[in-house]
Amino acid sequence: MTTRMSHEPLAELAASPRARTRRGWLAWAVGTAAAVIAAAAFTGGVVASRYEARLGLMARETAALRQRLQRDIVALEGQLAVYRSAAELLRDPATQILTLRGVGPRPQATGRVVWHAVNGGHMFVANLSPPPAGKAYELWTISEGAPQPAGVFQVDAQGRGSHRIAPVDAAKPVKVFAVTLEPAGGVPAPTGPTVLASK
Repeated sequence: MTTRMSHEPLAELAASPRARTRRGWLAWAVGTAAAVIAAAAFTGGVVASRYEARLGLMARETAALRQRLQRDIVALEGQLAVYRSAAELLRDPATQILTLRGVGPRPQATGRVVWHAVNGGHMFVANLSPPPAGKAYELWTISEGAPQPAGVFQVDAQGRGSHRIAPVDAAKPVKVFAVTLEPAGGVPAPTGPTVLASK
């Protein structure tokens, strides 16, 4: 009995370091696993945040591209309508094609007027510099007497533009078409330099 009792504390003492080692290893494993999970969660959050930011940027770029395409489509449809109208006028033998030449500060400018005395016409210009802010190009029809305003128009970055010309009084046939640089809203009589004129 005495011998058994004397051996039990020794067994407990011998087992104690192993138990402590197991507990230590278990605590280390749990701590490492927790650290790995925390790191993975943090990394996942960063990746998700960057992914969401990238998706947001792509969505904005796509929306901007869609708007540009819609504007381009509208512009192309408008230009196509102008060309169709001009083509219709060209089927009539009474339609004239007049050349506009650059004068004054825009000698390189050119233009064409597809003109029908009854139905009006279209003007197409090229090589005109985009007008300064607050300015626009204004077309004039000149028959007998003072020039008559025929509308204002703008040109694109390449200096190209077109303009629908309304019919005028058939009793006063147009002898000259001219374009001047005027305030953006247009004026009742020419005030700026002439940039294009027909012969």
